[in-house]
Order: sequence, then C-alpha cells, then structure tokens
Amino acid sequence: MKQIGLLGGSFDPIHLAHLALAHSAMAHLGLDEVQLIPAANPWQRPPLAASPADRLAMIQAAIAGQPGLTVNPGEIERGGATYTIDTIRALPGDAAFTWILGADQLANFCTWREWQDIAGRVALAVATRPGTPLQTPPALADLLAQHGKSLRELPFTPMAISASDIRQRLANGQSPEGLLPAAVSRYIAEHGLYLAA
Repeated sequence: MKQIGLLGGSFDPIHLAHLALAHSAMAHLGLDEVQLIPAANPWQRPPLAASPADRLAMIQAAIAGQPGLTVNPGEIERGGATYTIDTIRALPGDAAFTWILGADQLANFCTWREWQDIAGRVALAVATRPGTPLQTPPALADLLAQHGKSLRELPFTPMAISASDIRQRLANGQSPEGLLPAAVSRYIAEHGLYLAA
C-alpha cells in the first residue's frame, strides 16, 4: 500500500522550512509521497494575506522538479472554514496516510474538530519546532494507547524561518533571500504580494 504524508498549512507563503520538513518526512517515515495541503480559511488564525489561488501557485512553483512532493488542493476547492477531519474523510481508501504536525500544532491538537476521529484514521508524526517542547497532550496519549498506536517522532533540525517574518520583511522592502525558493520569490515579486498596505 502506498505510504503518503500529509502536510497542511496556510503556506502564506511556502518557504524553505516547509520543503525541508516534507523531505525529512519522506526520508525518515519511508513515505512514497508528501502532499502539501494549503488551507482555504483556517478557523484558528487571522485571515490570510495571499489569495488561495496565489498560495496554490506558489506551492506549485516551489515543488516543481522535486520528486515525491505534490499539492493537494482539496481544502481550497472545498472553500469555507478549513477542518482537518473533512480533509481526511475525503482521502481515497487505497493508501496509508500520515498527518505531519509541528510540535506547536501537537500542543493544541485536542482542540481540533473531532480530533479523536483524526487520530483513529491516520498515523501522526510530529517534528520539533523552535521554542516548543515536544509533549503529547495526555488525552491524545491515552487515545493512541487504546488504539495500539504511537506518535511517530520526526527528527528535524529546526529552522528559524516563519511566514510571518517573511511577510514583514517583504512589507518593509527587505529581501527574503535564503528563506524562500527562488521560484516563489519571483512569483511574489511578479504579482506584488505582501507589500505594505
């Protein structure tokens, strides 16, 4: 059965740490593919700066020529508020899926809509993130134990790159060099994204 990793996020914009995490997951979890899933409208955060179409195009530019990385536009095509459980229920039944989390997302996993169902349907793998200790919420640890499952730890050298910092740099007229794939930097410049209001 094909092993597929799922990496969700706002990707506003996609940056080098996102790509490094996807490649690390492929290597350490034995995945055949990692699907990047841009959120349409994440309900736990403020509105996004770039449009769904622009974020989708930036992901496609970033992963061009990178074997094993694909984009899953399901959340954007569905529109409306984005809930992970809806995305997981829409997955085909012919592959085994692993949802890839950052340690910061793990900390609030039990606030996600129908998180128990998510944990029952897919494997979970967590990567470390700067400043966030890796601690499994007790309710999740109990649920995984009941199902005979474990949280897979993803060795990942944290990179101090954040989309909010990149947006701030661009708004201030600073270069994002070394933080973004070159193709994404070109797309942002050509489309005038993230300029100061």
